[in-house]
Amino acid sequence: MATKPAAPFVFGRVADKANFVDRDAERQRLADNFRSLTNTAIISPRRWGKSSLVRRVADDLADDKSLRLCLIDMYDVRSEADFYSHLADGVMRATMTKWDEWVEATHRFLTQLRPTVSISPGPMQSVSFDVDWQQAALNPDEVLDLAQNIAADKRIKLVICVDEFQCIAGFPDAVAFQRKLRSHWQNHSRVCYCLYGSRRHMLVDIFSNPDLPFYRFGDVLVLGKIDNAIWGDFISRRFTETGKTCTSELGRRIAALVDNHSYYVQQLAQQTWFRTTSIATDAIADAALADLTSQLSLVFTTITDSLTSRQLGFLRAAIDGEPAPSSQRALRTYGLGTSANVTRIKEALVNREIIDVNGTATEILDPLFKNWLATTYFARRPGVA
Repeated sequence: MATKPAAPFVFGRVADKANFVDRDAERQRLADNFRSLTNTAIISPRRWGKSSLVRRVADDLADDKSLRLCLIDMYDVRSEADFYSHLADGVMRATMTKWDEWVEATHRFLTQLRPTVSISPGPMQSVSFDVDWQQAALNPDEVLDLAQNIAADKRIKLVICVDEFQCIAGFPDAVAFQRKLRSHWQNHSRVCYCLYGSRRHMLVDIFSNPDLPFYRFGDVLVLGKIDNAIWGDFISRRFTETGKTCTSELGRRIAALVDNHSYYVQQLAQQTWFRTTSIATDAIADAALADLTSQLSLVFTTITDSLTSRQLGFLRAAIDGEPAPSSQRALRTYGLGTSANVTRIKEALVNREIIDVNGTATEILDPLFKNWLATTYFARRPGVA
């Protein structure tokens, strides 16, 4: 029996080369920044492919032996001590290949911390080192300069890519910690930093607020949506590569159904592919969308249950395309209270990453949540929330 091909679409994890879509201009810009050691902040809403972009550029530069990339995920970091632990471990793993190198490097470059290096035996050997990170927080200079000192010693260039960088905004005395980071990092001549994460509004504040230390830290790369035509060709090609047919026109429609949102485009394309025996059709794509929306309805219901009636009214106004939610007419129509309430509602919904506000325009960031609100939640409620 012939082996069935694997689904040719990826979501929820980093996209490899075959599953990476477009971003040619962003790839070139980021690669140039890395080669020139230009600090970079990547800004976009969640699930638009920031991590995949960084990994793809890392692959593009893999043959450059003078350049090392260090990829660090700060997702579970809650304190300065955690941050120093992740940073030091990531730098060591990116620059040391043998356990004896670890031993020598830790004793040369972390002299004030008296680290202990250990190696676990077996086929999957791993190296780790133990440091009193609480003590490191009292005297962090060696940890914060570790990358620069190792890069200078090895005569290499080092790029530190930090995912979920916005975690630092939640530290006690966060601004003082940011000052500490920048005071060291801005003086590194052999190291640059690429900083990004999933909380767009927090990152925008960190890098664009003139009152914060990371203001104008480096190049700010804002990711836009991938063009609909590019998605159409990609989806069509991936179907063809697995023995099925989807026209580019239908591929563009699949992408448009989820507003060209990278995560959902891949997911809807996958669900359409699963349902297609030979040739994909509009009806198959529509059925896949309906099923996907139904699967997420419990999540969406949980979100709406946590919102106030005025927040729901504001979302309804956004779906209706209301151009002036602070007008007296809109305040009455959507039950928003006062114009001051509108400002607070916007701030609350932005902080929860439910909407994005650009000037007077409001966008609901999750296209399936928006679709569910319009076709299911508000459809059951003929009156305004």
